[in-house]
Amino acid sequence: MMTAYPEHPGEAAKPPVWIDLVDPTEAEKEMVENSSGLYIPTLQDLSEIETSSRAYVERGALYLSTPLVAHARGGHPTLTPVGLVLTPGLLVTVRFSELSVFDKEAARVTPDLTAVEVFTRLFEAIVDRDADLLELAGAELDRIAGRIFTTTKRKSGGKDDNTLRRILADVGGSAGRLSMIRDSLLGAGRVLPLVCERAADWLSPDIATRLTVVRQDIVSLDDYETHLANKTQFLLDAVLGLINVEQNDIFKLLTVVSVVGIPPTLVASIYGMNFHLMPELAWRWGYPFGLAMIVISTLIPLAWFKWKGWF
Repeated sequence: MMTAYPEHPGEAAKPPVWIDLVDPTEAEKEMVENSSGLYIPTLQDLSEIETSSRAYVERGALYLSTPLVAHARGGHPTLTPVGLVLTPGLLVTVRFSELSVFDKEAARVTPDLTAVEVFTRLFEAIVDRDADLLELAGAELDRIAGRIFTTTKRKSGGKDDNTLRRILADVGGSAGRLSMIRDSLLGAGRVLPLVCERAADWLSPDIATRLTVVRQDIVSLDDYETHLANKTQFLLDAVLGLINVEQNDIFKLLTVVSVVGIPPTLVASIYGMNFHLMPELAWRWGYPFGLAMIVISTLIPLAWFKWKGWF
């Protein structure tokens, strides 16, 4: 889908300052290339990770690419590449997923804006969106921490294994979302310095100041993301520690049961040999005595383990 902004009645004769390509067809790409004289990058071009492919200048146009988080508020966020081609009079964006931040900024475009102003607004909105996503991630980690350290216990005295597994999955999901946000911030952090350097002649003092502020915001958000990543690692270690405690409790219980079963088994084995000359074989109270010895040999280890606090 291809859309040119601004789209206002009576402004059809004015050239657009922003062309937004959403999963464009070959015909749409060719039409934009022929009308603008710019090369429209492909998905493969935008997926390159080296810095030289993410930001470069060709025939007076800035070619930029950065990953953004798509479907961020849904259940399955993904990282999608976005390409930007910037000239003094035109901004072309190429994306392959629906991004609400682009749609919101498109609604704010007016005929008096320049391509550089639209670019600046777009990146201000992108960084603001990443900040909102980090706030949501931080709130989610706080909720996870509350679930981990609550005192919900099973009847056996430990945390529910299924609950810990669900929490572990939630921590992993939060770590994945944080990684995507960090990639988005890193991409923006690579793009903006090149724009400030190579497009300095295009930037008014106000635009240059706004882009500098955006770069400073990215640095502060990087620090906050690092804090959240450390918190995620702490919660992951805490969950794994609790799972290890659960496993240790199980092994401890199995050890106690095994040890407690040894003395009565020994007694039963002795009196189950049935040798003819065994003194207790003809004793009237031999059977009750054997049963009593089994019970006593069971209770003594149990009492000793209880006194030690092993269960």
